[in-house]
Amino acid sequence: MTTSLKIRRVSARVYRYPLQTPVTTSFGSMSDRPAVFAEVEDADGTIGYGEIWCNFPACGAEHRARLLASVMAPLLSGKDFTRPSQPYELLTEKTAVMAIQSGEQGPMAQVIAGIDTAVWDLAARKSGQPLWRYLGGSSPVVKVYASGLNPEQPERLAEDRQADGHTAFKLKIGFGIDRDLANLAALRATLRADAQLMVDANQAWDLDTARGLAPRLGTFDLAWLEEPIRADRPWREWASLAAISPVPLAAGENISGEADFEAALAENVLRVVQPDMAKWGGYTGCLPTGHRIRKAGATFCPHYLGAGIGLLASAHLLAAVGGDGMLEIDANPNPLRSLFAGPLTEIRSGHAELGNAPGLGLVPDFQSIAPYAVQW
Repeated sequence: MTTSLKIRRVSARVYRYPLQTPVTTSFGSMSDRPAVFAEVEDADGTIGYGEIWCNFPACGAEHRARLLASVMAPLLSGKDFTRPSQPYELLTEKTAVMAIQSGEQGPMAQVIAGIDTAVWDLAARKSGQPLWRYLGGSSPVVKVYASGLNPEQPERLAEDRQADGHTAFKLKIGFGIDRDLANLAALRATLRADAQLMVDANQAWDLDTARGLAPRLGTFDLAWLEEPIRADRPWREWASLAAISPVPLAAGENISGEADFEAALAENVLRVVQPDMAKWGGYTGCLPTGHRIRKAGATFCPHYLGAGIGLLASAHLLAAVGGDGMLEIDANPNPLRSLFAGPLTEIRSGHAELGNAPGLGLVPDFQSIAPYAVQW
């Protein structure tokens, strides 16, 4: 794919939206919702937008922005490219040793991913095409699900999102089996009979615990069980769990790199694979990975839990890859998401439609979120 690019500027914006109710996972909580938006400007004035994963640790957003400004931006500014993938390739190559030396492989991959998303958005805008089509997709319609249902009365939030048009929901578990089962029972009692349910343990259990608990989840007709054990555990442990779990296993947000995804697919234990393009790969890495996931017979469901630009980017990725996967949409209030989510704020019968505007289909109004801006 050829598009002439001359990078004039690479920059970042940092925001934090304070929460009345923290976002809770089995390993920690968030007292605010951070966001780091990347901007890449072409010499002709066209700007592309991306988002960098920064949920953890609490200081992560400012740190990622400084990495962009001090390490990545100088490597791209003033450079000419003919393919949208070239900036990703250059940044990955030029920072490889520094990432090893500093132990910053994850944060640097996240910054590169956000820049890559912005570059592809820029290229699609210059071509006059929506990203889903520029990336090779055939339809702007994506299936969605409401995510981030916390353990405190999740049925109330799920009921609200059901009224908004959602038909599928993902509950956070890993807070004690009695509490987890009670929450699932409450969801099944509250939602429509045909509602689709998934659960995410956020790496809460060891293998023995997971093998003991997974069968107890089988009575709730769950679409998947996400990250029941640590993402870095040997594949033989995942296979041992898959062999006895009545619920299909899902993972991928904490897998990064083509080789690691190839290894995961070769083991054939994950029925749902969930790359997070804001954590690793952007479009350059995750578009071919998504196609490989589908070719392997697994379901491609891009992971995402952040602000609106990254959500839109993930939607275009899913539309480009195709298949029967679903887009993850945070169910909790967050203006950094909702003000920049464009057509993803309108859900009809569990689906959203991206439209035909160039690039991500949105020109962010940063003034609308100015109260949440952070000086870094």
